[in-house]
Amino acid sequence: MASEDIAQLTEALAKTHVGEELCYKGQGLKLDDKQSVEEIAREIEQCKCLKALRLEGNTIGVEAAQAIAKALESKKELQRCHWSDMFTGRLRSEIPPALKSLGSALMTSGTRLTELDLSDNAFGPDGVKGIEALLKSSVCHTLQELRFNNCGMGIGGGIILASALAECYKQSSAAGSPLKLKVFVAGRNRLENDGAIALARSFQMIGSLEEVHMPQNGINHPGITALATAMQHNLNLRVLNLNDNTFTKRGAVAMAQALRHLRNVQVINFGDCLVRSEGAIAIAAALREGLPILKELNLSFGEISEAAALVVARAVRDKADLQKLDLNGNCLGEDGCEALKEVWESVNRADVLGSLSDDEGELDEEEEDDEDTEEDDEEQNCVNGTNENGGGSPAKVTLCSPDLLSFLHSPTSEKLLNLGAKRTQLIEHQLDFSDATKIAEVFLQITSVYKEEAEVKQVVFETVDTLLRKAFSSPRFQSYIFVSSLMVNLGLLKGEEKMKKVCVLPGHLIVLEHCVGQDYFPVDQADVLEIFLTRNGKVLESCSNARDALKTTLEKRITA
Repeated sequence: MASEDIAQLTEALAKTHVGEELCYKGQGLKLDDKQSVEEIAREIEQCKCLKALRLEGNTIGVEAAQAIAKALESKKELQRCHWSDMFTGRLRSEIPPALKSLGSALMTSGTRLTELDLSDNAFGPDGVKGIEALLKSSVCHTLQELRFNNCGMGIGGGIILASALAECYKQSSAAGSPLKLKVFVAGRNRLENDGAIALARSFQMIGSLEEVHMPQNGINHPGITALATAMQHNLNLRVLNLNDNTFTKRGAVAMAQALRHLRNVQVINFGDCLVRSEGAIAIAAALREGLPILKELNLSFGEISEAAALVVARAVRDKADLQKLDLNGNCLGEDGCEALKEVWESVNRADVLGSLSDDEGELDEEEEDDEDTEEDDEEQNCVNGTNENGGGSPAKVTLCSPDLLSFLHSPTSEKLLNLGAKRTQLIEHQLDFSDATKIAEVFLQITSVYKEEAEVKQVVFETVDTLLRKAFSSPRFQSYIFVSSLMVNLGLLKGEEKMKKVCVLPGHLIVLEHCVGQDYFPVDQADVLEIFLTRNGKVLESCSNARDALKTTLEKRITA
C-alpha cells in the first residue's frame, strides 16, 4: 500500500473515531461556551468505544465543560482522563463548577476509571471539593493512578482528598472489590504536616501503592513520620519520592524503619530533605539490611558529612541493580569526594556515583551555645566522664534502688562495686531496650569509671558485656541509633540536638574497644564506627593511645 493511501486511511479512521483515544493535548484552545466545543462534543459522541480523553493544555470555561460533560454521559467505557492544565487563565471560581459537571457526567455514565490526572490546575482546596463526589463514587473504585501535581491544594485540599480516598476505599470494599490505587502524585501542593498526616491515614488503609510522589510540600518530621508508618503497609511500593521536604533526624529515622519492611523499592528520592548525617546513617542501616533490587538512591543536598556519605556508599555498593547514587550538594569536602569516588572505583562501578560538582565543602562544626557560662559544669562533667543529660535521663524511669540512682546521677567506681553481684540485673530492669539513645548514655556512664585495677576492670567489662549482649539481641533495639548516639557523645558525629559535652576519657574508648571485639557487636556497626574514627578521629587526640587501639581492633573486626 502506498504511503499516500496509508495517510488517507489514517485520516479517515481518525474522523470516524474507531480508535479508543481522543487527544486534544496541547492545542491551546480557548473553550468558553457551548459553541466553542461543538466539534469536540460531536467527536466524543461519535467515538464508539472511548477509553481515553486528553484535554490537557487547553483552557475550558464552565459552559464549555457542561457541553463536554453532556457528551460524556453515555461513555461507559471511558477509563483514562488526562485533564491536566486545562484551566489556565480561568477564575478560581469557575473551576469547581466545571469539575462538578465533568464528574457528574462520569457518574451518570457508570464508567470505571483507572487513571485520573488533574495536575497543573491551580484550583486550591475548592477545586478538590469540585471533584470530591467523583472520587467517592463507584467511578473511582477501580482507580489505579491519581495525579494532583501542582494544584495548590493546601492543607484543606489535602484533608478533603484524603477523606474522599478513604470513603472510596470503604465503599469499594463493601462492594466486594477494594480500591487498589497504585500511583499517587501530589507534588507542589503545600500539604504541610496536617495534609500529609491525613493522606497517610488513607494510604495505610489502601495498602496497594506502588509509587508515591509528594515532593515540595513543606512537610516536616511529624508528616514524614506519618507517611513512613503508612508506607510500611504498602508492601508493593517501588518508587518513593519525597524530594524537597524536611526530614531532619526524626523523620529520617522513622523512614529508615519503614524501609526495613519493604522489599520491592527500586527508587528512593530523599534529595533536598535535610536528612543530615544521623539520618543518613539510619537510612544506610536499612539499605544494608534490605532493599535488594534498589536502582536509584537520591540523598543530595542533605547536609550529610563525608563520613556519613561513606557509610551510605558502603551500604549500597554491593547492590547489583543499583544504577545511580546521588550525593551531590552535601558537605564532603575535596578529600571526601575523592574517598567516595574510590569506593565505587574499587568495585569497578564508578558510573553509579552521580556528579559531586555542587558539593558544599566540609561541614563546619558550630560552637556550643553559652559555652563560656557552662564551663564550670563541663569541668565537673570531666571528673566522671558523663554529662547532666546522660546522668539525669535514666532517672525518668522508676528506679527501685537508691544506690543505682546515686550511681547514675554521679558515677564512681566505688558506687558501681557497691551495687554488688546483681548490679547488671538492677540496671537492666530499669532500662527500656527499645530506647537505644538511653542505652548509649548508660554505657558512657558505666565506662566513665573504668580503671586498670583488676576488680574495677572486670566489673566494668562484665557489666557492659551483659548489657550490650541483651541490647543487640533484642528485636526492638536499633543498633544504628546506639552507635550514632555514642559517636555524637564522643564528638565523632555532629548531632542535631543541643547537649552538654561529654569529656571523653580513655576508659570510654578502652571499654568500647573491648566491646567491638566481642561476637555480640554487629560487624556493620563496627564498620560505621571505623569510618567515623578514621575521618574524625582527631577530636580524640587527648586519648590517642586508646583511640588508635580502638581503630586497630575495628579494622581487624571488619576484615575478619
